[in-house]
Amino acid sequence: MLKYLLLVLPVIATIGCNGKNSIPQGTIIDSIVVLKSERRMQVYNNGHLLKTYKIALGEHPVGHKQYEGDRKTPEGLYFINGKNPNSTCHKNLGISYPNDTDRATARKIGKPPGGDIKIHGLPNGQGYIGRMHSMKDWTYGCIAVTDEEVDEIYSHTPIGIPINILP
Repeated sequence: MLKYLLLVLPVIATIGCNGKNSIPQGTIIDSIVVLKSERRMQVYNNGHLLKTYKIALGEHPVGHKQYEGDRKTPEGLYFINGKNPNSTCHKNLGISYPNDTDRATARKIGKPPGGDIKIHGLPNGQGYIGRMHSMKDWTYGCIAVTDEEVDEIYSHTPIGIPINILP
């Protein structure tokens, strides 16, 4: 029996963070961490991991976004700076890219820095793709989750919270 418990307990301990359970009603997401190399996004409240989501990134995911059209997802500390319930990809949460450093980097290479980096769902009318969307990086530099997941994130996330996008 003890062997059985030792095998089952680690599984039970991770149930709350496996992406299948809902975030409790009234809980506020106060920070987000994106782990690009793992294709994971973690949401937190007061340092407590609430949930982890499987994500898709820009088509060229390695490295920091340098300019508009490079199809890279930025890296660094940004903030959620807007929410749009009527976007072309279900709902979205805006990310404060570019910052002053990003603009200076793009200026040095003579290109615009780009913008419109979001956490978003699937293109409207394509929600049926569901979790299969994360099998390939497909965005122009955004962070994509399923429609159901963006609904959840959107409803628990206020504007102004930090999002740390790590390589």
